[in-house]
Amino acid sequence: MRVFFRAAPALAISVTVALAGIALGAEQQSFLPEPMPPGFLVVISELDGPIFAEAQGRTVYTWPRQNLRNGAVGEQQGRPECGDTKYTETSGFMSPYPPGLELPEVETRPTCAEVWPPVLASTADKPVGKWSLVDRKNGAKQWAYDGYPLYTSVLDERPGDTRGHGGRSASFADSGAYRELVRPRLDVPAQFGVFQTPTGRLLALSNGYSVYSYDKDTPTRSVCTGSCAMDWQPVVAAATAVAKGDWSVIEREPGIKQWAFRKKPLYTRIREDKARSLEGSDFPGWHNVYVQPAPAWPREFTVQTTHAGQVLADARGTSLYFHNCTDDALDQLACDHPGSPQAYRIAICGGGEVERCLATFPYVLAPKDAKSVNRTWTILDIDAKTGHPAAVGQAGVLRVWAYRGRPVFTYVGDKKPGQVVADGWGEYNGARNGFKAFILRDDFGALARGE
Repeated sequence: MRVFFRAAPALAISVTVALAGIALGAEQQSFLPEPMPPGFLVVISELDGPIFAEAQGRTVYTWPRQNLRNGAVGEQQGRPECGDTKYTETSGFMSPYPPGLELPEVETRPTCAEVWPPVLASTADKPVGKWSLVDRKNGAKQWAYDGYPLYTSVLDERPGDTRGHGGRSASFADSGAYRELVRPRLDVPAQFGVFQTPTGRLLALSNGYSVYSYDKDTPTRSVCTGSCAMDWQPVVAAATAVAKGDWSVIEREPGIKQWAFRKKPLYTRIREDKARSLEGSDFPGWHNVYVQPAPAWPREFTVQTTHAGQVLADARGTSLYFHNCTDDALDQLACDHPGSPQAYRIAICGGGEVERCLATFPYVLAPKDAKSVNRTWTILDIDAKTGHPAAVGQAGVLRVWAYRGRPVFTYVGDKKPGQVVADGWGEYNGARNGFKAFILRDDFGALARGE
């Protein structure tokens, strides 16, 4: 269900909100209102929480400048660079490739602005708050947020889609210069933060350490005292803290206040040694706290335990993988979805041979009676020979599961449940062009990204 609430078109504090892919009454994160130009709104995405959108509900993105190995790519504040130039060669900014190599499918390669349409403004539009106007090279006016020009993505089909983002960020210089979602400030006390994880939007302290709730507590009373409090430290609230929205304050003992979220008192695990941990939820009665859980994956999928943590797997228990890819042109277009050139994927999984690729990293097929369960997990018809979306009515297509509009795969070398032999298969540990396991819980690394 999708319901829109639109404010009157005035330069005032906006309360324009859309619930996209979120059932009414479902848990979602509140945000702080701010001045917005007429027509813009906040969409509650089922996967990424509150995000800004333009008048038609399409998610907006920025492309902040990022340092790659041999140069910087992206945009500086006030300077749009994503335009109508059709790049046909590599830039050489992402090793090991030199500049001047011809890009795949160059005849049909789109321009940056075709993939990332700029959010244009009219001559009557005026700046407001963090929203400003910048000049494009062709003389058109473009909206910007915090100085960074705004774009939509052709991959987003409905309000709340965030497929242009792909769910990844640049972890190091050879991962590519990704586009970023534009978000409102979240309505959380200063000592807390919200972090995007594969299992949902995780509530933690601002330093990233997870907070937990306890089943035996009540909305107004903590029963974790004595020896319990030696392992679980209450999250203490300042004496001046007051209840607001999802947040309440209980009096733990005279003069000592404790934060509660959605009527559950909050704690940290004293022996936790890394940020965004899920280890505390292994103890009976204790749970990580999510401001918004991740949408449900297909019901036939399973969760398997590996040497590194837990991974999402198919019905047989074979681990799932997704494909990462960014090309080396100056506009840094993604090559990880079916509409993009498949030469990168086929080179990595099959040495350029389609049949070998299909045998090494087969698509995860959806059962005949399966239906898309939400906007995060959908079913695509894929032409197996090309890897591109199949034409309507085409015979012999593969009906496959997709995450954020991108197919998922298994690996032929995983012989039993819990194996992730191909995690990091490809260039730069699979971050540049390659395959990563669909890890739900990484007990030995930091997968979550803070906001």
